[in-house]
Amino acid sequence: MYDQYYGFSGRPFQLTPDPQFYFESASHKKALSYLGYGLNQGEGFIVITGEIGAGKSTLVAHLMERIDPRSLTVAQVVTSALDGEELIHVVAQAFGLTVEGHDKAGALGAIESFLQDEARAGRRCLLIVDECQNLDLTALEELRMLSNFQLGSHPLLQSRLLGQPEFRRTVAQHPGLEQLRQRIIASHHLEALDEDEVQDYIEHRLAHVGWDKRPLFDEGLLSALYEATGGIPRRVNQVMNRLLLLGAIEERDLIGTAMLEAVMQEMGADQSRGSREEVGAMNVDTDAKSETAPAASPVEAQGIDSVPATEVAALLAQRDARTAELEAAISELQAAGSRPGAPANEFDTEQSAETDEALARIEARLEEQERSFRHVLTMLIEWLEDDKSREAA
Repeated sequence: MYDQYYGFSGRPFQLTPDPQFYFESASHKKALSYLGYGLNQGEGFIVITGEIGAGKSTLVAHLMERIDPRSLTVAQVVTSALDGEELIHVVAQAFGLTVEGHDKAGALGAIESFLQDEARAGRRCLLIVDECQNLDLTALEELRMLSNFQLGSHPLLQSRLLGQPEFRRTVAQHPGLEQLRQRIIASHHLEALDEDEVQDYIEHRLAHVGWDKRPLFDEGLLSALYEATGGIPRRVNQVMNRLLLLGAIEERDLIGTAMLEAVMQEMGADQSRGSREEVGAMNVDTDAKSETAPAASPVEAQGIDSVPATEVAALLAQRDARTAELEAAISELQAAGSRPGAPANEFDTEQSAETDEALARIEARLEEQERSFRHVLTMLIEWLEDDKSREAA
C-alpha cells in the first residue's frame, strides 16, 4: 500500500534477504573481504556470525550474485536441530542427490562421487550452512569430515558457516571442536549499523525504489530510530515498514518522532498480546482487567485470516457509527456548557466539572477507537500484502 501512495517502484524494507538492496556498512565490507579471500583459497571453513537480522544471509546472497555458476557449484542448507547422520542426508539433498533408503554410508558415497565428478569437470563445490548454532556437535564433526574429501591433493569441498553469536562462542571454546577450529581459514562477526550508517542504509534502500524526498523525515527521527532498533538491519526494516504504512494511512508527507512512538507502542502491544496468548491459561482477575483494558476486537481475537472481508467492512462501519455518536455527544455537551447568560452559581460550577469529566471520558474513548481502528487496518493491509494473490485486492 505505502509503496503506491509514495510512488515507490517496490517495497524497500522487505524482511526477506534481497541482494538488490545490499548495503555495505564498514562491518559488511570487512566481512565481504574475508569471504572473498576464503573463497579464493578453495578449502576449509569460512565462519560468519552476527545477531539475528544483522544481514548474514543478505551478505551471502550478494556474494553469490558475483560468482560464476559455471565454475562453482553451490548448495545451501538452512538447518534445524540436526545430528550428524541427518545432516549428511540434508547435504546430499542440497546437492540434488537421491539416496535410496536412509543409509549414511550410501549418502556419503553419493556425495564423494558427486564432488569428484564436479572437480573433473573443472567446477569447485561450496556448501553454505545457515543457522549453525542449531547444529548438534556430531553434525559439526560430520562437516569437518566432509572437508577431508580430496581428488589427489585437491580439496573437493569448501564450507561457509553462518550463525548467531553463540555459534562463535561454541566454535571458539568447545574442547571437542579443535580439529574444526584448525580448518577455519577466515572468520568475521557482523556488527550492527552505527547511527550514521542507519541513515545511509534507509536512504540507500529508498533511493533503490525511486524515492524523491517524499516522505520527508522529521529532524531527530532517524536518531530515535537508531536508538529503538540498535542498528540491526532487520529491526530497522520492521519499524520503517510500519512507519511508512502509518504515513500512508494517515496521508502524511512528513514522518515525525510522534509517529515513531506510536509505531513502537503498537509493536510492543503486538508482542505483549502474543505473550498473553501463550500464557492464556494463567489465573488473572478478569473483572479488574475488563474495567481497565478495552476488549479485543473480533479481528484481533480471531486472527485476520479467519475474518471474512464483509465482516471487516462491517467492523469499520460500526466504528464510524460509534465515532459519529461520540462526536455528536461532545458537540451537545460543549453547546450546553457555552450557552450565554447562564448564572455562575455553585450548581453550574458542579455541572461544568461533570461536563469536563464526561468530555474527557468521551475523548479517551475516541482515542481508543482510533487506535483500535488503525491497528485493525494495519493488520488487514499487512495480511493483504503478504501474498501476491491477495495483494491485488
